[in-house]
Amino acid sequence: MKAPGSPAFSKTNKLIQEAGLNTVCQEAACPNIGECWAERHVTVMILGDICTRGCTFCNVATGKPRPVDTDEPRRLAETVKDLDLRHVVVTSVDRDDLEDGGAGHFVACIEHLREATPGTTIEILTPDFLRKKGATERVARARPDVFNHNLETVPRLYHSVRPGSRYFGSLNLLWTVKQVDPTIFTKSGLMVGLGESRDEILQVMDDMREAGVDFLTVGQYLQPTPQHHAIDRFWTPEEFKELETIAYAKGFLMVSASPLTRSSHHADRDFAILKERREAGAA
Repeated sequence: MKAPGSPAFSKTNKLIQEAGLNTVCQEAACPNIGECWAERHVTVMILGDICTRGCTFCNVATGKPRPVDTDEPRRLAETVKDLDLRHVVVTSVDRDDLEDGGAGHFVACIEHLREATPGTTIEILTPDFLRKKGATERVARARPDVFNHNLETVPRLYHSVRPGSRYFGSLNLLWTVKQVDPTIFTKSGLMVGLGESRDEILQVMDDMREAGVDFLTVGQYLQPTPQHHAIDRFWTPEEFKELETIAYAKGFLMVSASPLTRSSHHADRDFAILKERREAGAA
């Protein structure tokens, strides 16, 4: 990927800094930041920049988070309006310290966005809200256009990759969203190169379809630092293409699978395609 530096990138960066917002693009050291920000596509990370989990693949800092910034939803909405985004992705750190896991803050962000920029479609990428009763339902009732929660890897690797999470808890979150409102698109993502097998990936696809997941992303894991989980291997472009073909055969409405695929990469374009395919299927 080319290093960021276009005028459009600089303008986007300036708006984000002036609003005092965090982005997962920066905190997670995403390789696509130059491309996305040049197109004014930003994934805002709410609820601070310190996570209460310690996933071994993730570059976001772990520790004791600061108090919730209650003005953040307003600033988020104003920045999205200033950027004139047609589609916005909002994610967050895990906030196990909060009674609702941050669900109420997600709802406030969705409400402010609907009011400030009603033409913008909203995609949220939430934590798992583990042991936060009613949190998933509360966010789903706010009716984001896309509800994303990443499974990240196969069940066998959870103890080493996502030690604070539970595979079936994450699957249940995705299933619950569809029970609250079947019209909400659900989305989930996987990384490969952590030590998983092809058969394990295919089983996770089946589990996602059982939970009603509409959209699958699959990308290559890239080790942020030597202290993070080691890369097991690099999957080839041909293998990614095979995974995409299989996923479509299993019934996903939309699949994005490539080495540089990330949860919110090309999310605006993919949402438009996803919507068209659902409408075509209904017709």
